[in-house]
Amino acid sequence: MTDFDADALKRLVTVTMPFGKHKGTLIADLPGNYLNWFAREGFPPGQIGALLALMHELDHNGLAYLLKPLRGNP
Repeated sequence: MTDFDADALKRLVTVTMPFGKHKGTLIADLPGNYLNWFAREGFPPGQIGALLALMHELDHNGLAYLLKPLRGNP
């Protein structure tokens, strides 16, 4: 993701996976091995692919905790 979209982080905690075995799961809650599979096999095109790639980077680098304040839970 070359042009950072500030709203992308918020979308990680509001957009659900639209297909596959984790359909209906928030992108931010997808398991690391599933994100790693996409990283190896290729991310889908469009917004969902960009969100999966971003979540993979956060997860891979141990930064998923940065999403906690965006979830709206105290």
